Amino acid sequence: MKRPRPVSVITLKSSGPFSAKSHPYPRRTPVLALDFDAISVLVTTSHSNQITPADVTFARELAKEAAAFAVAVERMFRSLPTPTETPK
Repeated sequence: MKRPRPVSVITLKSSGPFSAKSHPYPRRTPVLALDFDAISVLVTTSHSNQITPADVTFARELAKEAAAFAVAVERMFRSLPTPTETPK
């Protein structure tokens, strides 16, 4: 039986100053910085100077899911149905 994992939900308001930037570095792993006013969330791999195939897989999955998230947010903003919903 699989044990449930703890879940954290971070709700960040994008009504103030915000940005999402990738910071590549020549001698260490890149950092994805998500800045929301006074709050920053930094995403990187666990190794400071070595990238593994798992890191590449994670980065590609993160990009894919971020793109899907953007589409879902825009659909909701424009009051469009999701692909599984039928228009009313």
